[in-house]
Amino acid sequence: MSQEDVGTAYLADALNNLRSYKKLAEEALTQTSDADIFRSIDPDANSIAILIKHMAGNMRSRWTNFLTSDGEKPDRHRDREFEIDPGTTRVEVMQWWEEGWRCVFDAVTPLTAADLLRTVTIAGREHTVVQAISRQLLHYAGHVNQIVLLAKHFRGPEWNSLSIPKGKSESFARQFELKHAARSRA
Repeated sequence: MSQEDVGTAYLADALNNLRSYKKLAEEALTQTSDADIFRSIDPDANSIAILIKHMAGNMRSRWTNFLTSDGEKPDRHRDREFEIDPGTTRVEVMQWWEEGWRCVFDAVTPLTAADLLRTVTIAGREHTVVQAISRQLLHYAGHVNQIVLLAKHFRGPEWNSLSIPKGKSESFARQFELKHAARSRA
């Protein structure tokens, strides 16, 4: 496998993972009420809406003009990302979400293997494109998992698992084996 093939595979995997985390959060969000996205578990904790606002601000800053400008934009006011104005609606929060992810995908989708070792800056520090993508992927994964945890907490026993439900691992494995065996025979 050539270096270009590795780079192409990395970008495909990064995009797949980004899409997967976006989808995971959205599946959790479908199980939350409008009120729940604004709830905090304690006075110092972030609500789902705050996590989304922060992620969207980060995404806009990091991915707008990704290859040509510092990823910490001078017009970003990070501290404000952790404040929700009274009257903010779920629709507005979801607009932030979609706009943030649009910035991500608009920047990452056109990248090629040749771009991966280019240098970009984030808050004045140099990163390769690979490092910048990995950094953001880990950041978003952490916040998406916080969103899932909060959504699950608020939904309680009515939560529909987004993966293999507790106590169902063996039956899931058996179903997977049966499907795989059926495909092999076909």
